[in-house]
Amino acid sequence: MASSVKSFAISGIDAYVVNIESDTIYGQPSVTIVGLGDAAIKEARQRLEAAINHENYDFPKMKVVINLAPGDIKKSGSHFDLGMAIGILIQTNQITISEINTFGFIGELSLNGELRPCSGILPMAIEAKKKGINNLIVPKDNLQEASLVSDINIFAFETLIDVVKFLEGTSTYNNFLEIYKENHKISRDYLLDFEDVQGQDSLIEYIVVSAAGGHNIIMSGSPGCGKSMIAKRIPTILPMMTEREALEVTKIYSVAGLLKNKGTLITERPFRAPHHNASMNALIGGGNNAMPGEISLAHNGVLFLDEIAEFSRRTLDALRQPMEDGVVTVSRVKYTNSYPASFMIVAAMNPCPCGYYGDSRCKCTDYEILKYRQKISGPILDRIDIQKYAQPVDFMELSNYSNGKTSKELRERVERARFIQVKRFRRLDKINCNAEMTPAMIKEFCALDEDCNRLIQLAYERFRFSARSYHKYLKVARTFADMDESKNIRKEDIIKALMSRDLDKEQANMIVV
Repeated sequence: MASSVKSFAISGIDAYVVNIESDTIYGQPSVTIVGLGDAAIKEARQRLEAAINHENYDFPKMKVVINLAPGDIKKSGSHFDLGMAIGILIQTNQITISEINTFGFIGELSLNGELRPCSGILPMAIEAKKKGINNLIVPKDNLQEASLVSDINIFAFETLIDVVKFLEGTSTYNNFLEIYKENHKISRDYLLDFEDVQGQDSLIEYIVVSAAGGHNIIMSGSPGCGKSMIAKRIPTILPMMTEREALEVTKIYSVAGLLKNKGTLITERPFRAPHHNASMNALIGGGNNAMPGEISLAHNGVLFLDEIAEFSRRTLDALRQPMEDGVVTVSRVKYTNSYPASFMIVAAMNPCPCGYYGDSRCKCTDYEILKYRQKISGPILDRIDIQKYAQPVDFMELSNYSNGKTSKELRERVERARFIQVKRFRRLDKINCNAEMTPAMIKEFCALDEDCNRLIQLAYERFRFSARSYHKYLKVARTFADMDESKNIRKEDIIKALMSRDLDKEQANMIVV
């Protein structure tokens, strides 16, 4: 009868249980691993034989068949090594373990029998808890990450022989977790601060609203006016993530192998700033294993697109569906994975090809300006809630400007508004801020009185904006009301929201000859 040991595989950012079945058959000595494994799994046969022999156990001189069930789902990774080694030792009666079904095994083996860390430990530990697998054995370096999941026993080891002795009860377990407890803290100290930004008070007000409501924003202005300077300071005013948001982000980074502070939830909202020559696969996700891209790594945080007009139009248009749905499905020949992608876009661009639109130095025609701006398609621009100009600042006047509000002051305003939103959406799944509201929620939470309706009707007759833009106006107005802790959307909130789309208004007034 074949032995069966439990391990886990990753699909997207979630894990599922894999039963590692091992059997020995009379025949020419060989190792066959079935179950749609990738090259890393196929190569495990050499690691298994070397590691088992190194620990003074006998690798069976028979035909060894290992099945990773379910066998109809493609699997990848080297973390099945430990489970396969334990399965072989059980099948050959070299070790005896009671209640083996209560254990899950994760870890890559070296040729010397050492356990090496793997990526994706957090979603595996979460799945183990869901499936009632109460004991999880992991490499020592993955202990902190696995320990983020409560109510499950995590055991960490350095070598295969240590695992075997623990399972057989011949040695006591050495708890490494106590050593790491002091390393679980993350500071929130930033070198950058909004008080350094001068002469952009009006724009900063909209930046604060954008951060408070999770609204996409694009800044247009001449070179050197402070667009990138402002964008780099946005992380200093972002609200802290809820536990659910932090867990989602940590799972993504764990699967991508980018978790730096292992053993600690990522509590700071991500801030990703890909270069404009980034490929569509790098931005959306892809590669041989359909890994997450920049938009998923920016989940629950900010995706900063500096010089957005320099990105290829095809790459930018690929953002349209994820911006709308908050999820992206990456399909490849071997893999199809879905990743969350609810992010806030912060973009910066020049207003015209020369960059000095509105200045005497600019000689660009309306046609040239429109052609330059059409590098950003209409559907993408329509999905950006706030479009504001960054006014040029005379460097001779910088000494006359007083310091603006600090990031701490602005963050307090953002967090008050975000607390109102968390309370508002507490019973709604996957809705964390105003920007994520569905049309039904907009109808419920963004009701307008007669004056507000009349004002927005006048704006529609003038600019003929789309239904999507109408909803964007209401979401932004709702955030302005939250900033002042107002229960209802007021007329001044609608006015501020209507003033949030400078690019749309300006292009409506351009004449192309």
